[in-house]
Amino acid sequence: MVSVFSGVCHGRFIRPAGCLAFAAAVVLGAGCGVAQTTPEGASAPAVVVAAAEEMQLAQSASFVGRAVAVQKVDLRARVSGFVDERGFTEGGLVAEGDVLFRIEPEAYRATLAQVEASLAAAQATETLANLELVRQTELVARNAVPQSMLDKARAEAARASADVKGVMAQRDVAALNLSYTEVKAPFAGSVGLSSLDVGALIGPDSGPLVTLVRTDPMTVEFPVTERDLLAYRAATGGESTDDVGPVQLYLADGSAYALTGKVDFSDVTVDAGTDTVLIRAVFANPDGLLRDGSLVSVELTGGTPDPVLTVPQQAVQRDLTGPYVLVVDSAGLVEQRRIDLTRVTGGHAVVGGGLAVGERVITEGINKARPGATVNAALAGEG
Repeated sequence: MVSVFSGVCHGRFIRPAGCLAFAAAVVLGAGCGVAQTTPEGASAPAVVVAAAEEMQLAQSASFVGRAVAVQKVDLRARVSGFVDERGFTEGGLVAEGDVLFRIEPEAYRATLAQVEASLAAAQATETLANLELVRQTELVARNAVPQSMLDKARAEAARASADVKGVMAQRDVAALNLSYTEVKAPFAGSVGLSSLDVGALIGPDSGPLVTLVRTDPMTVEFPVTERDLLAYRAATGGESTDDVGPVQLYLADGSAYALTGKVDFSDVTVDAGTDTVLIRAVFANPDGLLRDGSLVSVELTGGTPDPVLTVPQQAVQRDLTGPYVLVVDSAGLVEQRRIDLTRVTGGHAVVGGGLAVGERVITEGINKARPGATVNAALAGEG
């Protein structure tokens, strides 16, 4: 019986054996490592390339760190009462001295008035005792009364004076408690969430009312192994972290933070558990982009810049064998090239070998290019 596949193969009647051989050739050609060129009539995929260039770059090292607020405090109530007013928006900014919570002040204001009245009475008694002391002093001088009367007057004056001081202390406490009915921001910053609203009963045992965080400036802390720290200092010629130049920061999405920072602290001890030294850098944060606790990448630079061969960081790809780039020659032919990747700094990949100055590497459209295929390459920055 003749198979139906013995009919037409590419529009021609051929024998079954010839058609099978042709199919096998197609399968082998698709599965083996044969260079895949662009089919005739099909347009070459468009990619963006950049030339490998020599740049002057200083030695650098990258570390993982976390943003830490310079100031962070949980505000608490120091007196008890119902909340009359909440003067902030959660997540918003407040200035130093802004009233965040106002506790009903009437009871504390009345207490202060009562103590002030007691103070006035005590001061009147003191005045009378002092006048009596003067009178008894004159009478004793004329031998009109015994010395015991003067001693008694002197004691009464001293007691009246002590009573005044005691009531004055009570007045200060009452005034202080009245001031505590306004929970103010001790510094400018951002406020977090709060479960308390107007009408809530709060007091010293209520726990934190709200968290206030100072966001500008912001510090970044990152641990550095002692081995890496010594190697970095040897490479840059620095003797301490004070020799480190501007510190570059990269956010969680890989983008570079617009402002550079400066190292302001290096711990004097090594963590015995991790063999690391804690380093801290300070960054201005006027827009609040850095948040307390954010995971970031820190890049330290230092030493004298040296000439190195670089390509854009996005041009470097990795597989199980290691890093590589896709090189495009003058005819648009793509070649996979293994490289010696030294380091990545400031968006540039430093290449220690495998490339030459001027060779073009694909930076955009990498997923559309294949080794051995032809592409339509345009230099980065060109229309």
